[in-house]
Amino acid sequence: MEQKLFFLINQRWTSPEMDWLMAILTNWNFWIPFVVGICILLGFFGNFRIRVALVSAVICVGIVDGVIVNRVKHCVKRPRPYMMSDGVREVELARAYPRVLALAKPLRIRYSSPSIQPVQGPSFPSAHTANNFAVATVFFLFFRRWGWLLLISATLVSYSRIYVGSHWPLDVLAGALIGTGMALLLTVSIEGIWRRWGARFFPRLASMYPSILRPLNS
Repeated sequence: MEQKLFFLINQRWTSPEMDWLMAILTNWNFWIPFVVGICILLGFFGNFRIRVALVSAVICVGIVDGVIVNRVKHCVKRPRPYMMSDGVREVELARAYPRVLALAKPLRIRYSSPSIQPVQGPSFPSAHTANNFAVATVFFLFFRRWGWLLLISATLVSYSRIYVGSHWPLDVLAGALIGTGMALLLTVSIEGIWRRWGARFFPRLASMYPSILRPLNS
């Protein structure tokens, strides 16, 4: 069942337009300058809740990626689709630095042959998915009115990991559950700590923000 779904996404439900969209969404190096720029802007110009959300997201990704996903990957050691099956469609941006210049070049599309395929990192779970859902869930809990947009973005990135041939569907599902679960646990813990200790150490801020998850007018 999982392999059938994988090959439907990877080989049947495709188009030239989708190839470009998925290749861009899935490429972390392409987005690094934008993400760094947004983080700097939020850090300098955001209010207290935005800064706490940003720090929470960074901590959450550090735990999810550096501890949980990394350990599970090395315990399970599941090969990636293109390391197991012939004919997996691999889609990626052309080599270019900075990565945005790859938009001016044709996509790199090839079909896997496990006998000659280079061995790369384990597949289960998807770190891309876990990290994106961790960030999206944190910001959704802090900012419900627009945070759901990041959940859509995380879902599209997760889908792209299957589309470009890097992950199996269960890898993506597990990554989404890990990222979401850790974000929920961490954010609720930070809220509890703030409610209990915030007034003692930061009385002025605590009077302005009795809850870091609820806006002042709620």
